Amino acid sequence: MTGRCGRNSSRAVAANFSEQLARAARELRDAVNALRFPPPVACVYNPLDYAWPAHAAYLRRFGNSRKRAVLLGMNPGPFGMAQTGVPFGEVAAVRDWLRIGEKIGRPPREHPKRPVAGFACQRSEVSGRRLWGLFAQRFGTPENFFEDHFVVNWCPLVFMDEGGRNLTPDKLPAAAAASLSEKCDEHLTRVLEILEPEFAIGIGGFAFVRLGAVERNARVKLGQILHPSPASPAANRDWAGQVTRQLIALGVWP
Repeated sequence: MTGRCGRNSSRAVAANFSEQLARAARELRDAVNALRFPPPVACVYNPLDYAWPAHAAYLRRFGNSRKRAVLLGMNPGPFGMAQTGVPFGEVAAVRDWLRIGEKIGRPPREHPKRPVAGFACQRSEVSGRRLWGLFAQRFGTPENFFEDHFVVNWCPLVFMDEGGRNLTPDKLPAAAAASLSEKCDEHLTRVLEILEPEFAIGIGGFAFVRLGAVERNARVKLGQILHPSPASPAANRDWAGQVTRQLIALGVWP
């Protein structure tokens, strides 16, 4: 009888973490949906809307405990989270390693050059392939990785200009960027409060700056790793090896 109560208690604790993360994500989704973005932004996707079932599955399965390290990305890539609802969500990695395959809807307004095909998308998000590939190589199973780690994006929105070119949040006009930062920083603060990490690691310089802007707990060690984007010449030279050494130097990995 005691053992059964213990198991039920553990499940309740796990559900509590993931439900808190889901509640925070829904609040962020609604908050950023109310924002308006001037040119050069011509089209905005919010995967927390049309890909919510997949994102909720990610939170439920892998956000179910405190984490030793939270890794923060900037915003969804057009062939990653924009297609799968999972941060850095390269299709094959999400489908085959994370084993998430929930139905993906469509944004209310699609740019003709950036259709959302969900798990039928034939393009590969290089950043996500590199990131999840490293974790799969080092930890074997997602359960092993997520026992101590969690990956989250600062901003859930995908921005495109008139021609369909991807725009990152740092390219937004100042006033729009300030409004977005307020909402996304609030969410990041909440995620760190829920997961209580020992390490908060920015994947790239932008994410590292956002962590520094919100994290005032001296107990949390902040760090930065090289972003896996192929647009970075440094990332195209043994990204996995460089980042492994960085995480070891930071004390995140033994």
